[in-house]
Amino acid sequence: MPDIQTVAVFCGAHAGHDPACRAAASELGRGMARAGLRLVYGGGRVGLMGALADAALAAGGQVIGVIPEFLTRWEVAHDGLSEQIVTDSMHTRKRRMFELSDAFVSLPGGLGTLDEIIEIMTWRQLKLHDKPVLVCDVGGSAAPLLAVIEAAIAAGFAQSETRMLFERTDGVAATIERLQQLRAARSGAVALL
Repeated sequence: MPDIQTVAVFCGAHAGHDPACRAAASELGRGMARAGLRLVYGGGRVGLMGALADAALAAGGQVIGVIPEFLTRWEVAHDGLSEQIVTDSMHTRKRRMFELSDAFVSLPGGLGTLDEIIEIMTWRQLKLHDKPVLVCDVGGSAAPLLAVIEAAIAAGFAQSETRMLFERTDGVAATIERLQQLRAARSGAVALL
């Protein structure tokens, strides 16, 4: 297993109604930068995405945006990143974010965020990867997603092992701590090879 150096974060292009969500995005960006983790995200300058990237950059972190070309025409692309990758489609964006990342974190967000985190879980279920997937629960924000997964299990559309495809973390501090634990474990495993 490769060391965890780069983490993709999926989060909203809107800030949401709860200021705690924006604060969490900023806290995660700062925490990742301070931990020496490179951030890969959707490339936007707005909403939680913008708060996440701005905080990581302000803390000296490396930030790679991956944004489809049509969103650059909507003028939502962040122009101050370490690197901005422009793709031809949303599908290519998700694939590129996957390729660049050693682990995944989801923060609150809308349909795009749900699409991204569910697809990464699905790819893990299909054994296309074994990268860690963390669902950062900001004040109960993960409850609806977890309820959908539990409903699929209860209805017989998913197996109980689906719960093993991801980890729920209780807030940003726990998420950063878990990423550091996973990093240490993987670094040790790589050193033993």
